[in-house]
Amino acid sequence: MNRRLAEAFPHVYCELDFATPLELSVATILSAQCTDVRVNQVTPALFARYRTAADYAGAERAELEEYIRSTGFYRNKTNSIIGLGQALVERFDGEVPRTMKELVTLPGFGRKTANVVLGNAFDVPGITVDTHFGRLVRRWEWTQEDDPVKVEHAVGELIPRKEWTLLSHRVIFHGRRVCHAKKPACGVCVLAKDCPSFGVGPTDPEVAAALVKGPETEHLLDLAGR
Repeated sequence: MNRRLAEAFPHVYCELDFATPLELSVATILSAQCTDVRVNQVTPALFARYRTAADYAGAERAELEEYIRSTGFYRNKTNSIIGLGQALVERFDGEVPRTMKELVTLPGFGRKTANVVLGNAFDVPGITVDTHFGRLVRRWEWTQEDDPVKVEHAVGELIPRKEWTLLSHRVIFHGRRVCHAKKPACGVCVLAKDCPSFGVGPTDPEVAAALVKGPETEHLLDLAGR
């Protein structure tokens, strides 16, 4: 299935816009309960205003809240971002650390955020278990676990470590574009022959084709024989 996903999504990437590990860290914190599209609308102005960990550490709370308000839960996110800046300045000379052990000690960081940063800022393989990833691997019966850490470890035993980051992107892309939570496009899914949950969504190709989203739609429909 991973090979088939690689054919469907040959050019996967982190859909959060960033230029530095710090920017990715902040963007990932903002992405909680928020779309990447919305985060990417907010971060250009945010990153122009706050360029370093020290900038975030010394941020005036009300001003920072206004920058990120539209991402939701902005008060909690403000706490995390200011706390992140302070922790980086106090413990890591203002730089984002490169290990899971260190990253998960930072405000706003769990294993999911740490794996996003490790895989996309530092090229350290990591499995990012977001809602899409968890939903899809359970549909595929790779695991029945609900706990993200248990899902991460279960999938990690099935897939070579060097593939972890790319697999995460492929699964998330597939979840956003084809295998939707409420109405997956089963009838035009490239994994239809191998998926134990085929039929959860519409199996009629015409109906399913209308459900596919994203710029890869034509390519995905071609692969499915449409």
